[in-house]
Amino acid sequence: MSVGLISGSENTAHFTLDPRTKLALVATVCTIMISGRVGGIMTVIHPILALVPFVLLLFSRRVKAAVCYMIAYAAAYSMISFVMPATSGIISILIGATAGIIYRMMPSLITGYFVVNTTKVSEFNAAMEHMHVSTKITIPMSVMFRFFPTIKEESSAIKDAMHMRGISSLRNPMEMLEYRLVPLLMSVVKIGEELSISALTRGLSGDIKRTNICKIGFHFPDLVCFLLCIVCWICFVLHMGGIV
Repeated sequence: MSVGLISGSENTAHFTLDPRTKLALVATVCTIMISGRVGGIMTVIHPILALVPFVLLLFSRRVKAAVCYMIAYAAAYSMISFVMPATSGIISILIGATAGIIYRMMPSLITGYFVVNTTKVSEFNAAMEHMHVSTKITIPMSVMFRFFPTIKEESSAIKDAMHMRGISSLRNPMEMLEYRLVPLLMSVVKIGEELSISALTRGLSGDIKRTNICKIGFHFPDLVCFLLCIVCWICFVLHMGGIV
């Protein structure tokens, strides 16, 4: 069984948010950024929401990830604002499509990355129990929270194995694709089954209410994040109504 299946993702961040706050941030960033609403108040809301994952990564001491994200997002914004108007034809279309995907999707993806990597499974389960969410939703999401970090570990292990065998993506691209993708797909199936069994073994599907020693609650950072979400949603709804 792969490392990390039992323990789940470890939360080493000093800056913590309640899992319910994180879900609210993900829903807000994903919905508003991907909605495609432009102009008006959205010219202010979009940059604010784009800064949310950057600030979260900084406070959780993931400086490298925060800097890489901001560089990529700034590059996409610059291409849309300055490069695309100066070009025409197929080049303008390609630049607009590529930069547009990064501009709209990346904040949502990075916010999701923050949530998955800073939330323990026990914290997530405790939050779902407080919200009285059905186990039919809790179990798959609990598996998901441990699935992606485990897949990352498996991918890194396969990469190291290919490097030790002298298989390079530049010299042998087809062999690299075969020797890395096929084992990874097999690991995905195996890990999914093992995580499901692990979740069921812990009694997540039991009829009796489980005890949870994990303490969660709302603090000042959660209040700030919820206020930001509320303001963004109000502006979004008013913009849809043509008011702002």
